[in-house]
Amino acid sequence: METYDIICIGAGPTGLATAIEAKRAGMLPLVIDKACLCNSIYHYPVNMVFFTTPELLEIGDLPLVCAAEKPNRVEALKYYRKTAEFYGLELRLYERVERIEGSDGKFVVVTQPASGSREKYFGKKIVVATGYYDLPNRLNVPGEDLPNVSHYYDEPHAFWHQDVVVIGGKNSAAEAALELFRSGARVTLVHRGAELGYGIKYWVRPDIENRIKANEIRAFFGTRVVQIEPDHVVVEHGGGKRGLPARQVFALTGYHPDYSFIESLGVQLDPESRKPKLNPKTLESNVPGIHLAGVVTGGRNTGEIFIENGRLHGKQIIEGLKG
Repeated sequence: METYDIICIGAGPTGLATAIEAKRAGMLPLVIDKACLCNSIYHYPVNMVFFTTPELLEIGDLPLVCAAEKPNRVEALKYYRKTAEFYGLELRLYERVERIEGSDGKFVVVTQPASGSREKYFGKKIVVATGYYDLPNRLNVPGEDLPNVSHYYDEPHAFWHQDVVVIGGKNSAAEAALELFRSGARVTLVHRGAELGYGIKYWVRPDIENRIKANEIRAFFGTRVVQIEPDHVVVEHGGGKRGLPARQVFALTGYHPDYSFIESLGVQLDPESRKPKLNPKTLESNVPGIHLAGVVTGGRNTGEIFIENGRLHGKQIIEGLKG
């Protein structure tokens, strides 16, 4: 059975960048993902444009060419597909990693493909670059699993002339509320904080604030969702409860890494920040041979790591292994 020098779990930009750096260093890498290539970006809003410029999304020293100043979701997905093809990366997509056995130099990764029997892959080193977009921060209220509730926003057309409640106060919630409003939806924004999040993009903030001031988007701050029904949301506001009409609810309250999977590997997480114990130079965890890369290194502080800096973790890891 073939033994890989490095097995990357996660086929997002960080996992791909790590595999590319490994291949350029003469190593044999394998990339495994439970879903499609760059699954998080695939599930971004359909019309999303990246905040950053293209060179900060590039991996493997290949240029990302886009029509405008900043790339959109479709352009980014095409770029990462072409980059994986250019470097001839070996990928196992739609295979969920069930467990990792063995130790440094002789790991065994056991996966369950979407169809078929379990597979085993042998590797000397492991890199966990699983991101966080698959695990939303839940509200933990009755009705959260109803069909009209989603933790992801895609596009607005279906909600023209419909009542929509958007829960959250950061970028994703503000941008979704604005796009829904401009597509003819009746939008209500609900946020538990006293005001919008401080990190909202500088061009989005005045837009959402002006729509709220003009009462074009209703907003309830200092408000907690207590229950979701098929046609309305019950909130607690100002010491009392009230119902808000909602054909659709977008609970855009953020996401978090898969802490249980990381801990199952023996990696120690800080009880408060949930940051893993890592060597800051090599990104090797307290478990010899297991490295972490990308947003999973930030614990609860998912806003610290983006594609722009997470993509550099691969080079850092490979340099450490070479050294």
